[in-house]
Amino acid sequence: MPPITDWPADERPREKLQLRGPEALSDAELLAIFLRTGIRGKTAVDLARDLLNEHGTLRALLGANHSRFCQSAGLGTAKFVQLQAVLEMSRRYLRETLERGEALSSPDDTRRFLLAQLRDYDFEIFACLFLDSRNRVICFEKLFNGTINGASVHPREVVKKSLLHNAAAVIFAHNHPSGVAEPSYADKRLTRQLIDALALIDVRVLDHLIVGDGLVLSFAEQGLL
Repeated sequence: MPPITDWPADERPREKLQLRGPEALSDAELLAIFLRTGIRGKTAVDLARDLLNEHGTLRALLGANHSRFCQSAGLGTAKFVQLQAVLEMSRRYLRETLERGEALSSPDDTRRFLLAQLRDYDFEIFACLFLDSRNRVICFEKLFNGTINGASVHPREVVKKSLLHNAAAVIFAHNHPSGVAEPSYADKRLTRQLIDALALIDVRVLDHLIVGDGLVLSFAEQGLL
């Protein structure tokens, strides 16, 4: 295979991105841009395809721990650190999208943000978006950590945090490590307890979102609030 520099311009990943935008590139082409170079006998695109085949999916590769990541040919600690920086910048970009002082107006933005924040944990995390009276984000906090199938959530602590942030409304979120975004009986009971507790201090519960594997379920949309 000739080097990428000898390929037609509209087939080289970098030039293709400039001409047609990042959405026009395959997972392998995007990964090749991140890798920058290949290894002996393989272009960056060839190496990217091998890595995707080895790990199964792009998400699995990006979510690999340091040891697993560095086992793959062409990867090492420097690339791992670089990747973690890119992923964290993506999370912070999404956070700033929500915390820029404007009222929440896009459920899709909220879902993308929560997916980036909670989806890849292998234990449950209960989190909260605190909002002001105009539904502008005050802050996002991960309040409670749990196990693979549950997290102990204390309504009293949620009330204290809401008062601390002077919140007028909240959106709850937690992840299901199983990947199934279906509310359990315990999820429904907890949500009702939190609604009742926060009503005593005039804080509205706008939604409770469950983050699964690529899917976010809304209590509000399901008529569960």
